[in-house]
Amino acid sequence: MNPRRLWVLAIAACLALSACKREAAPATDPSVPENETADEFIARVNDELRAMYPELSAAQWLSSTYINDDSQLLAAKANERWLTALNGWIAQARRFEGQDMSPATARAINLLKLSTAMPAPRDPERLAELTRIATRMEGMYGAGAYCVGEGEDERCRQLGELEEVLRSSRDHDEQLDAWRGWHSIAQPMRKDYVRFVELVNEGARDMGFADAGEMWRSGYDMSPGEIAAETDRLWGQVKPLYEQLHCYARTRLEAEYPDRGSIDGLLPAHLMGNMWQQDWSNLWDILQPYGNAGSLDVSGALDARFREGLNRRLAAAQGLPDAAARVEIDRRAQADIAASMTRRAEDFYTSLGMPELPASFWEKSMLIKPRDRDVVCHASAWPMDMADDVRIKMCIQPNEEDFTTVYHELGHVYYYMAYKDQPPLFQNGAHDGFHEAIGDTIVLAMTPQYLSTIGLVEEQQQSQAALINSQMRMALSKVAFLPFGLMIDRWRWGVFDGSIPPEHYNSAWWNLKAQYQGVAPMEARGEEFFDPGAKYHVPGNTPYTRYFLSHILQFQFYKALCDASGFDGPLYECSFYGDEAAGEKFWSMLGKGASQPWQQTLEELTGTRSMDAAAVLEYFAPLQAWLESQNEGQACGWPAPAPATAQTP
Repeated sequence: MNPRRLWVLAIAACLALSACKREAAPATDPSVPENETADEFIARVNDELRAMYPELSAAQWLSSTYINDDSQLLAAKANERWLTALNGWIAQARRFEGQDMSPATARAINLLKLSTAMPAPRDPERLAELTRIATRMEGMYGAGAYCVGEGEDERCRQLGELEEVLRSSRDHDEQLDAWRGWHSIAQPMRKDYVRFVELVNEGARDMGFADAGEMWRSGYDMSPGEIAAETDRLWGQVKPLYEQLHCYARTRLEAEYPDRGSIDGLLPAHLMGNMWQQDWSNLWDILQPYGNAGSLDVSGALDARFREGLNRRLAAAQGLPDAAARVEIDRRAQADIAASMTRRAEDFYTSLGMPELPASFWEKSMLIKPRDRDVVCHASAWPMDMADDVRIKMCIQPNEEDFTTVYHELGHVYYYMAYKDQPPLFQNGAHDGFHEAIGDTIVLAMTPQYLSTIGLVEEQQQSQAALINSQMRMALSKVAFLPFGLMIDRWRWGVFDGSIPPEHYNSAWWNLKAQYQGVAPMEARGEEFFDPGAKYHVPGNTPYTRYFLSHILQFQFYKALCDASGFDGPLYECSFYGDEAAGEKFWSMLGKGASQPWQQTLEELTGTRSMDAAAVLEYFAPLQAWLESQNEGQACGWPAPAPATAQTP
């Protein structure tokens, strides 16, 4: 779900400008104009950045959509050249410390120094080593496969197939096998990741930070300590709602899987319908509150549309197709439904008065998984040239999860399109949580009424049961995600600062999952495993706190746009589809990019300068009351885990 940020490196979906440094550029360096002012310096950096960017993004695109040794070499070398250029810019910027300059230039220099996810060492050899490791880890993730059998009997399944088992099967052992299988692909990454941490920490220290985690927390127009405290405060607001949802899910799972539906009060990791337990929507058949209050089976409707399209193509074929022709017909039907889902998402944005996607989007995006090569299927959005070449990369399947993901990814794309006229250093979100919240704000407006209007669900009953079903459908995605959005970076902050040493990587991971999510593995996961690497954002080095913040911000954005549309009713009933007044306000915010502090951007849209979960609680108030009544008499909560970190002996 991550955007390709302006300064993205090929080894991560959202890596920004490197802030690693060398010695200050000498006055005789021909790349540094004599007597250059700070304003002139930033103008030059913007020009050089815009000129370099298309080559870098093209190398990244190839590395993600044609995974092989050659494409990974090209990506690593492009990153190496890019990081070297960034090193020079950062060093040159130090000339202007303490000087008077325009506010815009001061902000641009600050972003240049702080907007980084992978600070590289000063030493060129270690810089090159870092790019090789990072590119290799992403390639290992993209090519990862769980294989059983030998020779002609060998059967290999990649992430998509293994996810389908968790999504659709209710066989306990089959799900456990799929979950184990995917997590096995991360074990070879462990040694690389240990070295990766050493190298990025070296780069962060060169910048004057204690470690890379502190650097990550410094990009929010507030101090590292303040943003950490802010996330704790926001989690405190929503935690009671999550605990009620957890309690309800545990009761239902215990009924579905007698004696195996919970583990000492925690939810079994392999039974949550999602490889990382971050979204419980696939458990709708188990967790649906009321079975006769109107269907919300979006996945079923999309699959039916796919099969209708497939049958039309088969009927149009001359004669009975052979095996090869049958595969090709199936592929075309997959492409048809993927394009149809994407067109439907585009329609929501254009209904708000936003422009249509450019023709190049449809020509160059990867919407389905190719048959002939390994790719990184993890969904991402890409600004290829800081202008009009925008794309998404997905392996779309006709199900609700992918349908809403398309709306999410187009949120990134429309952000790119809105701020494309900003200087390159300002072509980014107000902060990284903003970028993630745009498309999800649209997802919140995909009410049952909207889904009925576009023919994906039947017209919903106006009843308390239908309301609770609708709220549960959204909570299984939005509320279930909240603790997961926190725990990944809590783990990495500990890894970066050394409180979680390599010999405790896996135990700390599961302690944090227990602490925040109330989730546990079915069996012991020792340090021979590297389960964090089974989540893309860890080998891809994409900071994750942004996703937690986005799940707070999207409700604030949604409420503000509902107000702008003149909606008068319960928040959860609002869809601003087709409202150009709401669209104009949204587009105006998107166009600001990173040109001003996020607090100002937030205030212009919502009227407040603070992130706040009040809109989350307002939206889910009916469900929270219902959950509390359902859970009455239950021993909700779960046992506190062992300490999440362990000091190096």
